Amino acid sequence: MENDKPTFRIIRLTVNGETRVLHVQPHWTLSRVLRRELGLTGAKEACGEGACGACTVLVDNVATPSCMILAVEQEGKSITTIEGLSKDGVLHPIQEAWLEEYGAQCGFCSPGMILSALGLLYKTPDPDEERIKEALGGNLCICSNYEHIIAAVKSAARKMAKEVRHG
Repeated sequence: MENDKPTFRIIRLTVNGETRVLHVQPHWTLSRVLRRELGLTGAKEACGEGACGACTVLVDNVATPSCMILAVEQEGKSITTIEGLSKDGVLHPIQEAWLEEYGAQCGFCSPGMILSALGLLYKTPDPDEERIKEALGGNLCICSNYEHIIAAVKSAARKMAKEVRHG
């Protein structure tokens, strides 16, 4: 009988601007590591197939379903979770917009939606409604709150543009 002990690797992940050294099994997803090893529960565990968007995080500012990528493959990349958006108790403009436009109902989908929207806004600062719908197409909201979510993304785009202008 071969060795039944799990094989662990030591990796360094940069999550929310902080480098963390972790012992992980090679098959662990980023979602699993964020939630169970780092206690960052904003990325939800839902479908496990990359179909619902609940586990979305930003990897190098690109919206990525964390249930579909291995943690060991994320070394050297910058990972942002919903927990990393606010700074010193001040909400990120996209979080402010979500609250102001009633983007959250039950809130389960909100972290993934927010990070998918932010990934879009980093790439396309002033998206039209079709582009917003396309970017959020991989995120499901069981409350069917899409109208408010789209309004929140538009509002966040304006807030972020104003921030850039006023630096």
